[in-house]
Amino acid sequence: MTTPEQPTEPTYADRVFRSAGGIVGGGLLLVITLWLGGDALFRGTGRTPWLALASLLFVVPLVIAFTLRPAVYANADRLRIRNPFRTITLPWSSVSTVRARFSCEALTEDGTKYQLWAVPVSLRQRKRADRRQSRSGAGLPGRSASASGSTSGSAAHANAADQLAMAQADRTVAELRELAERSASRPSAQGEPTVRWAYEVMGPAVAGLIVLIVLLLT
Repeated sequence: MTTPEQPTEPTYADRVFRSAGGIVGGGLLLVITLWLGGDALFRGTGRTPWLALASLLFVVPLVIAFTLRPAVYANADRLRIRNPFRTITLPWSSVSTVRARFSCEALTEDGTKYQLWAVPVSLRQRKRADRRQSRSGAGLPGRSASASGSTSGSAAHANAADQLAMAQADRTVAELRELAERSASRPSAQGEPTVRWAYEVMGPAVAGLIVLIVLLLT
């Protein structure tokens, strides 16, 4: 007699958080760098092509690391933070909280702090969001008592409006914090933090720097 299989929990794709400004700025920097470097590489004379090649080998990985590479991936089991030179994987059980002050940070239970490069904090955007929330809150007392029967129905709309009025970084942190609190007890969300260095970024940059120094000193 066969035993019925236990139902498995559905798996969902990762939520991805990235900085649109960083992607646009990084793309523009890459275009300018490749344009100037390529011109010196193919049209330069003497040692100029070698200096251009070493400079490109040094600069291009750094531009990619600080603009295009940063991303935050979150699912029901873990938070994966891809920073310029490291990738940190945090099972939700190891995450104490996620907060946004002057930068977005994930804190583990042992007090270790990891910065979320892909979620920059804009103080100007936060001030604008605070002003919007203050203006919307000032209009709430004017509601009549006859509308009390619809308060439960409007609560969800009010929460959604509050979320939209928040700054982008604060809204992202609120989503991650809610996901952490909801998923920390899952069996698949247990484990210890792991850190992997991005040698594929650091290697070319270091090699380009060494070649550039050698060329400048000789």
